[in-house]
Amino acid sequence: MRRRGFLLTAWPWRVFGYLLSTPPVTLVAAVPLALLGLPLLLAVFSDISPGERAVMAVLGVLLIAGLGPLAAVPLATLERRRLRLVDPRPTRSGHRRPPEAGAISWLRTRYSEPVTCRELGYFLLLVTAVPVLYGALATALLFQFAALAAPLVLRNDDVPVVLGPATIDSPAAALPYVIVALALLPAVPYLLALVAGGQAALARALLQRGPGERFQAELVEVAHSRARLVDAFDAERRRIERDLHDGAQQRLLSLTMKLGLARMDLPPGPAADSVADAHQEAKQLMTELRELVHGIHPRVLTDRGLVAALGELADRSPLAVTVQADVPGRQPRHVESTAYFAAAEALTNAAKHSGADKADMTTRWDDGVLILEITDNGVGGADPDRGTGLTGLADRVAVIDGRLLVSSPAGGPTTIRVELPCSLNEPA
Repeated sequence: MRRRGFLLTAWPWRVFGYLLSTPPVTLVAAVPLALLGLPLLLAVFSDISPGERAVMAVLGVLLIAGLGPLAAVPLATLERRRLRLVDPRPTRSGHRRPPEAGAISWLRTRYSEPVTCRELGYFLLLVTAVPVLYGALATALLFQFAALAAPLVLRNDDVPVVLGPATIDSPAAALPYVIVALALLPAVPYLLALVAGGQAALARALLQRGPGERFQAELVEVAHSRARLVDAFDAERRRIERDLHDGAQQRLLSLTMKLGLARMDLPPGPAADSVADAHQEAKQLMTELRELVHGIHPRVLTDRGLVAALGELADRSPLAVTVQADVPGRQPRHVESTAYFAAAEALTNAAKHSGADKADMTTRWDDGVLILEITDNGVGGADPDRGTGLTGLADRVAVIDGRLLVSSPAGGPTTIRVELPCSLNEPA
């Protein structure tokens, strides 16, 4: 509106189109809201007892609040598209994508979002306030065009023209009103644009994503992206483990067996000694490769689950580890992998830095949370600032919305507690 030559641009026509398309949208929104609010209307306009009136009013409010969003959500999508007529800026919906497919997940997501309540509030205003505003606007325009048409009406008809408190009975008496109406005629597009701009500002404020919701959505997307990266990393670990186990490890095993047979066939001498050394190096390399493969992603974790993998981890640890596990069945794959590598990191730190010679490892499932605790009898004083082990472990646990709690006073003992949310109904 502040632009020079506003009347010569396409904006007045876009404003006119926006205002002209508002009544049909209002009517479409009024039908479901009127049906849902029928008990409320009966409570207001029917002759019933006060108790029945209160019951009907509460029922109407509950119906509008409970079922109104089902009508408001699709209408809000239409309204955001229609808003482009008078506001070229993009209007983003504040709705999130449901985490699962299906009507139940969609309803649960929509009814938990603040933007759904704002959309319902916008259409309640659209149904109640917009008709009053548009009625006042139509009345003002009707007076202006009636003043312009008054001389033509009075020339062919002896019936006077009534303009509010004024009564005009001749073309000469209508001349001042015609002059004022002509002078105000260029202001009509500005009046229409003012009304459309106010409605558009209200629609943008209530129908688009707010700053807090935008940041929340970005945070959710970052969390999902981080989880996808971890899943991809775990899948890559399993692929490398499978390739090493089925490829390089099998070929190295075949080489070791051939060197052993060649050692037996050769007579004593320098050649036999060289083959024996090569055979010993191949067996040592075989052991190192087996440890490497196990460290990448242990096959027992994939085949037999977390409890068996923790037992094998305890057997391989240089510490005397006692394992107590009370986990019903298999857990989701990402939970088992995170718990296993958390236990491996904790036992490695205890063996390298704490001076411990034994540790207790306990895992259990408690009301949707997998709890893993590792306690060693070392000197304590574990500090994340002195290394990246605990920090990396905390980051890995945080990816799946878990918690890492560390208690390590000077003199020991050190207890590491990992809490991982999971459900037994999730696929393993």
